[in-house]
Amino acid sequence: MRQFPLETHHVAPGRVVEWRLRSTAAEAHGPDDPASRKASFNQDKHFTVAEESRAADDPVASWVAVTFEVTGPLDERALAQSLLSFVQRHEVLRCAFRRLAGEVACEPFAPASLTLDPEHVGTFEDAGMLSDFLVERFKRSIDTLSWPLFIMGAVVREDSTTVYLAFDHIVCDGMSMPIVAREVLTAYEGLCRGEEAELPPAPSYLDFAEEQRRRYLSIDARDARLDYWKAFMGPSGEFFPRFPLDLGVEPGRMYPIVNEASMLLDAGEAEVFEKNCLAVGGKPFMGVLGSVAVCLREAGGPGVYRGFMPVSERGRSTWTNSVGWFVNTLPIEFDASPGRDFAQVMASVRTGFGEMMTHLDVPFVRAWELLAPEEFAARSWPYPVNFFSYIDMRKCPGAERHDDWRPTTHVWSARANGACSWFQRDTDGLHMNSIYVDTPAARRTMGDFQEALRRTVQDVARSGGFRRPVALTPQRRPVRMTPLDVAAFARRG
Repeated sequence: MRQFPLETHHVAPGRVVEWRLRSTAAEAHGPDDPASRKASFNQDKHFTVAEESRAADDPVASWVAVTFEVTGPLDERALAQSLLSFVQRHEVLRCAFRRLAGEVACEPFAPASLTLDPEHVGTFEDAGMLSDFLVERFKRSIDTLSWPLFIMGAVVREDSTTVYLAFDHIVCDGMSMPIVAREVLTAYEGLCRGEEAELPPAPSYLDFAEEQRRRYLSIDARDARLDYWKAFMGPSGEFFPRFPLDLGVEPGRMYPIVNEASMLLDAGEAEVFEKNCLAVGGKPFMGVLGSVAVCLREAGGPGVYRGFMPVSERGRSTWTNSVGWFVNTLPIEFDASPGRDFAQVMASVRTGFGEMMTHLDVPFVRAWELLAPEEFAARSWPYPVNFFSYIDMRKCPGAERHDDWRPTTHVWSARANGACSWFQRDTDGLHMNSIYVDTPAARRTMGDFQEALRRTVQDVARSGGFRRPVALTPQRRPVRMTPLDVAAFARRG
């Protein structure tokens, strides 16, 4: 299982059917328990940005989607039942969001009030036309301010079916996608056998959000748990670590995106890469992060890597099988200066990561609000930010069936002002998916960076170290925003 653009995912032509979720309770008298729960910090910020963007006629949109395969003739009734059971099982998917008394409230519908209505969309004979339809369907059907916050459908053929679900980010994260595939297909296969699927407990994300707000809503900027963030910000007081290369962006402007993916290592190379990382006391994600830092440095970035890294808040067992937005984002810093070999860089990454992991306490959005209030008032991060994400998909729920189900994850955002890269390891190898601004400078920079990174991780796999200089065109004068630019952008919102 890996993540790559929906536009490059080949779905064979077929008959498209979708299932529309509705609530009989909503049609009668609205949600069952109005304003009964409060949104998480991630959800609150996401919803607020959507509100402000709508008011400014400047819509912001993003979605996370998963597709997977059903082999053999489809039992549409069984698939519909498995989809409905999946939604009923996860409370966050049954929630409508709205602002009440200044706060964003989650208003859940009772499982028994939900029903699915099938809609036959049409038959596509051409794979290209089907792809265009799905891309536009996802873009136009997901709306943070309207329930339901996802769509469910399938491309049905005589001997196989591609199932798709696309979600607004407010109800899920990337790690929820393997859960979606496993639960829907496990339930479907059970129904086809005339059996009831047995699934592990999946506590509600709303319980997680409630506990999070109870613990952190009352803290202020003087709280000692923010000291790690303050040290990272340093004398400059910059909350966001800048992406160190030129992307050709103007302050305060958002751009259309480029969404592209590629393989960095095949399965065999990835295995050797892992062994070489372990040999110097590191882990594969540390080797990838260290390689990223070296490539950025060789292109003109600083010797000390500073960036954001998303960290799962699911824990080892509690929320493992729950759908929701269980992501915290933390800063990480380590030394990748010239002259350091692979083992030394890995040791530095290990130290930086260890320090970061001792400061998981405060949610990113809460730290942002308390330590950078002017930037928090804006609808986006203020400038291109250094961001690194890594997931080993082989460890996800249901990974033992991925060869049969062939699940894939897809992410999309309407616009951006920087670059984000996600790295995934699966049974086929190591992959990279990047979303970045569509400017000539960014296309050159990210193209060179991707190729340099591929050569660097291949060198680690082949020789156990950074064998040769990274051939990435140096950029000695990356475009930067001054503090005055940042402040002006924040005031404009």
